Amino acid sequence: MKRTIGFSSLIVVVLTSISYAQLDQIVIAAGTPEDQALQEITKEADAQKKLGLYENFLQKFSSNSAAVAYGNWQISQAYQNAGDLPKAMEYGDKALVAAPHNLDILVSQAGLAQQLKEDGKIIDYAEKGGQSYELIGNGAKPDGVSDQDFANRAASAKDTAKAAHDFLEGVGFNAIADEKDPKKRMSYIERFSAAFPSTKFQEQVSQYAMYTLGPGQLNDPARLVAFGEKSLASNPSSLPVLLMLASTYVEDSKPANIAKAVTYSNKVVTLAKANDADADRSRKLSAGVAHSTLGYAFMKQDKTASAIPEFKSAAALLKGQDDVAYATALYRLGFAYAKTNHTTDAREVLNEAVKIEGPLQEPSRQLLEKVNAARAKGK
Repeated sequence: MKRTIGFSSLIVVVLTSISYAQLDQIVIAAGTPEDQALQEITKEADAQKKLGLYENFLQKFSSNSAAVAYGNWQISQAYQNAGDLPKAMEYGDKALVAAPHNLDILVSQAGLAQQLKEDGKIIDYAEKGGQSYELIGNGAKPDGVSDQDFANRAASAKDTAKAAHDFLEGVGFNAIADEKDPKKRMSYIERFSAAFPSTKFQEQVSQYAMYTLGPGQLNDPARLVAFGEKSLASNPSSLPVLLMLASTYVEDSKPANIAKAVTYSNKVVTLAKANDADADRSRKLSAGVAHSTLGYAFMKQDKTASAIPEFKSAAALLKGQDDVAYATALYRLGFAYAKTNHTTDAREVLNEAVKIEGPLQEPSRQLLEKVNAARAKGK
């Protein structure tokens, strides 16, 4: 008989390769010196004395990785119960050295890191857990096991490990959302995305990445485009990613990228269906920004006549939804009107734009002055 430790750990850790799950299970065979020592430790009621016994246990069985993992984890839990969380994390990390793919220990450590508000450590544990879970079923098939039996066992292993996987996925995402430093946040995003390639938080993670790499944060268009295109490959209908890529491409001078901005903006307009009766604020806002970006792309292609109706559609959708986006659409519309010598129309929309506080207020005022001056000269 064997003593099996943990509720979601799956495979023996004792110096054996792991074929089905690529996960570690702490197993102590019954009747072994390790098992007998553990039975004696459990009889000790005094918490402090028990810690000492576990330390002796670790020294005595230091060559047994299962014993080392279990002993350190028990000490970690004892310190956690005593309220010494840093010490608990220290011993939990020692347990992970002996059993790096044990999801139970990773979950326990992630919980400690949450309490200590150490987002970096949370990502460490989440990443290791996600990587371990993705390896399930990727090991070599043992001799004498059929392909179907191997697949069934791997599927069962994944089912058993799913609760731990989902917990680590959730705390990992929360660490991304909690991180204020953009460089650290983007590092977390990249590590999380690799460890959880099919995450249920894909849309939200993509939005954080687009924001982090965009203006006002890291301002790294090349990485933004690379991450965005990769995200679209797995989720081609993501409105936030399509919008951010369109707004990035439209600022480029290359005709091919301006064309991409047109393509992505048109796709957002189609997907958002802003004119439907059930269209909510988010869909209207997405479509409005897409129309504005599309009009801007047409302007850069010297298609001002085609740009004007896009800006008008954008303004209609964005009014009352988002002041900055609305003011941007008005400014662009005013510029398009001025360029085509529709000064009366230009004055009308720019007079509206200058009333909106924000980054477009001063540019709108300056453009309005130029339009008024041109009109006074009879141009």
